[in-house]
Amino acid sequence: MNRGSGKSSDETLIEMDRTAWSGGEENNGFHTNSDKESFQLENAAVDKQQQSKDSVYFRDGVRRIDFVLSYIDDKDGEKKQDRRKVFEANLQKAGLDLETEDKSESEDGKTYFLKIHVPWEVLSTYADVLKIKVPFKANDIPAKREVPMSWLFTPYRLPDHVMHPEPDYFTYTFDKSKTDFFLIEDKETFFPPSTRNRVVYYLLSRIPYSKEDKDKKGIKRLLNNGTYTAAFPLHDCRYWTRSRDANCESERYSLYKHWARFSRFYKEQPLNLIRKYYGEKIGIYFAWLGFYTEMLSYAAVVGLLCFIYGVATFDNNVWSKEICNETIGGQIVMCPLCDKKCGYWKLSTTCSSSWQSYLFDNTATVFFAIFMGIWVTLFLEFWKRRQARLEYEWDLVDFEEEQQQLQLRPEYEIKCTSRRVNPITQEQEWVLDQTPADKTGRFILCWTTVVLWICLIIASIIGVIAYRLAVFAAFASIMKDSPTNKLDVVGSLITPQFATSVTASCINFVIIMILNFLYERVAIKITDMEVPKTHVEYENKLTVKMFLFQFVNYYSSCFYVAFFKGKFVGYPGKYAYMFGEWSGLRNEECEPGGCLIELTTQLVIVMVGKQVWGNIQEALVPWLRNWWVSRSARNHPESLYSRWEQDHDLQTFSQLGLFYEYLEMVVQFGFITLFVASFPLAPLLALMNNILEVRVDAWKFTTQFRRPVAAKAHSIGAWEEILNMIAVFSVVTNAFIVSFTSDMIPRLVYLYVYHPGTEKSMEGYISNSLSVFNISEIPSANRPEDGENPDWFDSSNITTCSYRDYRYPPGHEKQYQHNMQFWHILAAKLAFIIIMEHVVFVVKFFVAWLIPDVPSDVKARVKRERYLIQEYLHDYELEKLKIQLSQNGQNIDQCTCPTTASSPMNIEVVSDCLT
Repeated sequence: MNRGSGKSSDETLIEMDRTAWSGGEENNGFHTNSDKESFQLENAAVDKQQQSKDSVYFRDGVRRIDFVLSYIDDKDGEKKQDRRKVFEANLQKAGLDLETEDKSESEDGKTYFLKIHVPWEVLSTYADVLKIKVPFKANDIPAKREVPMSWLFTPYRLPDHVMHPEPDYFTYTFDKSKTDFFLIEDKETFFPPSTRNRVVYYLLSRIPYSKEDKDKKGIKRLLNNGTYTAAFPLHDCRYWTRSRDANCESERYSLYKHWARFSRFYKEQPLNLIRKYYGEKIGIYFAWLGFYTEMLSYAAVVGLLCFIYGVATFDNNVWSKEICNETIGGQIVMCPLCDKKCGYWKLSTTCSSSWQSYLFDNTATVFFAIFMGIWVTLFLEFWKRRQARLEYEWDLVDFEEEQQQLQLRPEYEIKCTSRRVNPITQEQEWVLDQTPADKTGRFILCWTTVVLWICLIIASIIGVIAYRLAVFAAFASIMKDSPTNKLDVVGSLITPQFATSVTASCINFVIIMILNFLYERVAIKITDMEVPKTHVEYENKLTVKMFLFQFVNYYSSCFYVAFFKGKFVGYPGKYAYMFGEWSGLRNEECEPGGCLIELTTQLVIVMVGKQVWGNIQEALVPWLRNWWVSRSARNHPESLYSRWEQDHDLQTFSQLGLFYEYLEMVVQFGFITLFVASFPLAPLLALMNNILEVRVDAWKFTTQFRRPVAAKAHSIGAWEEILNMIAVFSVVTNAFIVSFTSDMIPRLVYLYVYHPGTEKSMEGYISNSLSVFNISEIPSANRPEDGENPDWFDSSNITTCSYRDYRYPPGHEKQYQHNMQFWHILAAKLAFIIIMEHVVFVVKFFVAWLIPDVPSDVKARVKRERYLIQEYLHDYELEKLKIQLSQNGQNIDQCTCPTTASSPMNIEVVSDCLT
């Protein structure tokens, strides 16, 4: 919608004739092939050695290079030559200026570079078409008063010219017919390079390269079939030094100096400069990542305090003291943990793991779980406010309504076969001709594929669990007399449980990586098959598919340990088996200290391992690739390593590159919220990782990747809904972890109900939490084989063994059935879940209601801008009318037909759907 311009669609957008690119004779005033050749011949005399290495201009030193295409002229590539010839001719017909660098001038001696410049006439036309907002008046709203004690933050601040590279203006969508309405001082610099490369890429994506088939169009297909080897906008200089050209902004150097260096980790991010150089979409990502990291600092401090509380109250851990006491834990004989290959063991052998478990399984755990439920809400609500402020400052307030149509994917446009009336604009638009049956079939096929892959993950996890059950007995037998038991420091840690867990985690990690690699390609393929209409719709569909897969892939092992391990074990004489008793795969038990410490270990391994591996991969791989590609150029310093060649040797930032950055952070967000009750230090580890992540990503963008094409985005898209979903789900998971994985509730029930003494104490808790079984009643299939029992075990003197459960003892009329304490604890667990969920959800909804999504000063600025637009447009049109009437004089009654000295350039807007 063209807001407030008073123009019809016919005046605003010029319809493209679908046969206009078939190679007709007319050139509409643009360069023909012969013009191009003569132009290049005239400039051929320019000595390339006189150009700066940082030149971002044509040979004339005036026209800026807005985009570069590269290709290699194969001897047998006649089809490619024909495609390039037609494509470049159509680029010229669209009004773009071209200049070719011969392969003899390139460092490798075989690559051609086609430089593209977009003149003002074309730029202004498409700025109108794409509804690009430009300044029309300086912002007259007084700046906010300084925050008290703001001087404390001076060390973290960046220079003002870096934080605010442009003055603050009120803006309005560009209108080519009203150029004098806007603050245009210099047409060459009015639109920043990011806007210029966005316009060029819009054209490159839609211009055909075949005379016969009008559907063959777009630079993406030309890159895929090898006609061109690369297409990219230029960085404005080398990152480590300023450009020698005074007209060059050297913004890349400023970004590297103030943002992309690891020594600047404590500084704020220059978001306005990032947005100006890379575009709003990348700017929004770094704004979100920075805000997320800032909010993590509060969670990290509280989590650290909870951990310190566990350390400070370490000596109050009565139950661990009982386990380690040789007269208590040393005298309790435990039943075998597996069939035949596992012997009887003493409770005191779990002494160290019991102490470790207390560090995370204490009273502070409950407080921290509730705190994180509220923290997630504060994070999401304050992010909405931060995002609303960025939407205003970056001219994205009306982006959703105005830009959705203008972000049509070229792949969708190619498949448009029919027209229909848009119910909103009442204009004809091209649409994808598909029946409801076709649409339903695609939908079913796509989601059936997703479900099948998720089932494949679940099957692989079941396989890993089966491996754990199968090898535990083998490790128990092998390591019984292992020399590692004699090691002073780590001997007690290398147990059958440890060996099983480590090897299973390694297998699980390999499976995760393989499935990720395969599913990524499947997800992209089925999303392409759906033919989404816009880029936003495409990314949202892919986001949902990928995250569902990643959710199951990364979190399934943690869910198993938290909610399944040790919950369905049975008891001696009647154990539960994974696939039935015939399989021999007996379900795993938790240690007497609970499964929380194992969940903590699993979380640390998966989360930290993924983060470390991700950062190494993100930083090291691009650097090694760039080093390998540019090695020959470093060996020939005498040659001119031009700006386009330097950028050509960098890595390509793929269209889905930002998607993977978001995915990495959202998966991490899931780890620190869904399972944070088991590991309060998770936010601290995430904070340390993200401080590094911001600078690694900044370094990658600034030094290792070609400059991405600028793109607009007013929010983080579908990720916002995913974060909200995780936030709600995390309340439930943490309530269940505290209730069923932690031993917090059984200990509280014992303290307040079952302690035998008059004073509340945890003494006797360990004996109370264990049940007893008669050894003589253990079936032969479950008994240890000869030689598996330890030397101290004497079957004649030891007649019972203990196991972790609440059941009646042998000889009782209800022997081996759950006792009343079991049901009391179960009721307490369910009550805690209900109370915690309701408390956290009530606080969450109250906080969400209390905090408005849009700050009041932003609302005032938006209203002020809209008022000024109405007022200034009214005054502008009134002034034009007065001038027109004064020029007509007294000849109002006469019919005059004004003539124009020169007709404006006729730009045919390149889009099949913008009509």
